[in-house]
Amino acid sequence: LRAALARSPAAASARAPTAFLPLPPRARRLNPAVLASGRGRRIRAEATARTRQEKEQQEAEVSAVEDSFAVREAAAAPPPEEEGGFDEELTLAGEDGDWVVRFEQSFNVFLTDTVIFILDILYRDRDYARFFVLETIARVPYFAFISVLHLYETFGWSRRADNIKVHFAESMNEFHHLLIMEALGGNSVWLDRFLARFSAFFYYFVTVGMYMLSPRMAYHFSECVERHAYSTYDKFLKLNGEELKKLPAPEVAVNYYMNEDLYMFDEFQTSRAPNSRRPKVDNLYDVFVNVRDDEAEHCKTMKACQTHETLRSPHAVQSSIEADAE
Repeated sequence: LRAALARSPAAASARAPTAFLPLPPRARRLNPAVLASGRGRRIRAEATARTRQEKEQQEAEVSAVEDSFAVREAAAAPPPEEEGGFDEELTLAGEDGDWVVRFEQSFNVFLTDTVIFILDILYRDRDYARFFVLETIARVPYFAFISVLHLYETFGWSRRADNIKVHFAESMNEFHHLLIMEALGGNSVWLDRFLARFSAFFYYFVTVGMYMLSPRMAYHFSECVERHAYSTYDKFLKLNGEELKKLPAPEVAVNYYMNEDLYMFDEFQTSRAPNSRRPKVDNLYDVFVNVRDDEAEHCKTMKACQTHETLRSPHAVQSSIEADAE
């Protein structure tokens, strides 16, 4: 025993086998005769107590680390409402609300229903052409919002960098939707291209005037348009789901949802944390599911713009998640 204790700690550790919970130095390489004696039983008891204490301490540390993982995962998890679908019903202001708000929303609903009625007549059995027209028009409001906000900044009336950033990300998302519909042949007819672009040109100036008069009204009208787009894609998926699963996805859709930098893709989804939504693109059905879900995120962002004084970029709150202790 004296010879074993006289060895240097470095030599003892070099001879000891590698283990996750090493035994105390006094419990290593003991003579069997010593272990059979009363002193040996005391040494074994001390070694067992130390081993149990070290194990309990390490289990407590592991438990603390696992608890921190749960906190961070909960902070970055998507809202639970995403799994339950999207509410397609448009909620108007109650009877006790401001009469101006009720008038604005009623006018927007009437205007949206009128446009939908015209599109139903022109594109009853031509889905891709209808989608091309919708996406050409849908990206116009965000550019109109940016134009007005940039004008206000130029005159020094207001400065809302996050609004411009989010609206630009929304415009980029709608632009890729338009590229997808063009890849599917939605713009093959000259008359469809003329109608979509003429409507977008007219719609731009209407939106600019509406946004300068009442940003709340302009945001609500965009919400109505996006809700119609969501409903249109959702019905299309339910009617043609099996056929779409047999068709390949366009290359532009694969590049946008999987291969490109997704910073701007996260930017327009103000209701969720960045990196919490990563779509899959295995076939054409997945493409239309992603486009439909994008429209739902646009609706949520437009709804937030009506109630919040200043819109916040999703990446502006990322620092609070990263600041969690490691």
